[in-house]
Amino acid sequence: MRAIVHEEKEGLEGLKVKEMPERQISDNEVRVKVHTAGMNRRDLAVVTKRHKADDPALIPGSDASGIVETVGGNVTKFQPGDEVIVNPGLGWQKNSDAPPEGFEIVGLPDHGTFAEFYTCTEDHLERKPEHLSFEEAGVLPLAALTAYRALFTRGNLEAGQTVMLPGIGSGVLTFCLKYAKAIGARVIVTSRSESKQKEALNLGADLAISTEEDWQEALASEQVDLLIETIGNATFNKSLDVIRKGGTIVTFGSTTEDEVTFNIRQFFYGQYNLLGSTMGSAEELREMLGFISEHKIKPQLDKMFTMDQYKEAFEYIQESKNFGKIAIKVR
Repeated sequence: MRAIVHEEKEGLEGLKVKEMPERQISDNEVRVKVHTAGMNRRDLAVVTKRHKADDPALIPGSDASGIVETVGGNVTKFQPGDEVIVNPGLGWQKNSDAPPEGFEIVGLPDHGTFAEFYTCTEDHLERKPEHLSFEEAGVLPLAALTAYRALFTRGNLEAGQTVMLPGIGSGVLTFCLKYAKAIGARVIVTSRSESKQKEALNLGADLAISTEEDWQEALASEQVDLLIETIGNATFNKSLDVIRKGGTIVTFGSTTEDEVTFNIRQFFYGQYNLLGSTMGSAEELREMLGFISEHKIKPQLDKMFTMDQYKEAFEYIQESKNFGKIAIKVR
């Protein structure tokens, strides 16, 4: 099968398209003919930071939609022809305070979805939502699940509250925007890009400001109940300055420096809540699928690339050109 593979060289230089062997499926496994494989910033981190030149060849990719081609003898949930999506989380079935020991994400350490076929156990697949195309479903799982847990499981966002999304444009934050509006919350976004600010307003954001301006001044009349912090050191203290007393910051990423210094006295006098989040359980994935089906929510699909355009795809997400999700169209 054709696949995008990382091997022999560090970083993006180690990427290529090549033929990889298809492994035999076990009695408990399902082989999926991949239609679309969504790309995430995690894929960029895998090939630029985590997977090394002297490691065995790796097929990256965590998201996919496709059609079941073959099922093992013990499989009961699926049959050939079923339209499915891949659950990118491995080993986290029930909702819990944190992922269990041994939790992994598809695409490292084992092969991922940037290939013509993907094989996994039946409990790591879900049926494709009927209102989504294969292209939309292929970019859904990782980002949509991450947004769902951050907003609802961890952030407890409710109708009438205000959530702030600094650095709007990523797949996760565009899902956060759509989810929040679906339940009747107010949404404030920031971006350095005026075009991304305008796109966010077109999607329903109530207010858009520049990431580089004075947030306290711009939001003097606002009350921010929940803030989703994914930028890290560059904006963390600005976030802390605008969240209401007793409000909550949920973080699941850091596109700038990971280490943050802040005034602990300001923090405890403000009675703030700081919560970490990452991905989500299979239970939450199914809840999310029900939520987006009920509200007919679709991913913000920015751009599709072919497998042979892998370099352009990785550079596009590396330069944060996307507003929403990008994907590799396999078929």
